[in-house]
Amino acid sequence: MIPRNPASVHAPVAKYSHQIEVPDQGRWLVLSGQIGQRLDGTIPESAVEQVEVALANVLGNLEAAGMGVHDVVKLTLYLVGDLAPAECQAVIDAWQDGHEPCITLLYVAGLAAPAFRVEIDAWAHSAVN
Repeated sequence: MIPRNPASVHAPVAKYSHQIEVPDQGRWLVLSGQIGQRLDGTIPESAVEQVEVALANVLGNLEAAGMGVHDVVKLTLYLVGDLAPAECQAVIDAWQDGHEPCITLLYVAGLAAPAFRVEIDAWAHSAVN
């Protein structure tokens, strides 16, 4: 993967890349939206905790496919309400572990159920060895 931030476009406003070129065929993994619901079915009330749980669910999916955070090409985050942006960004930055995939963040009116305040989908790519 080749991340780029072209000089003809403003600098990223957070830790992400404007584009990532994937030069080989490799393996693609596309994830459905992951919500802040734990394996036991519980949903944290805190939006920040929901971000943590949703990202853990993304990671669980990546690991099940033999991939990791550094294989993520694109994240899309759907957020409902005021989610303490600085705290959420800190959680996302820590999860990225220095990796800067393409990211889109959207504030939406609602998700599949009122308790859900976060949904995150991802695209990942791993080179064939």
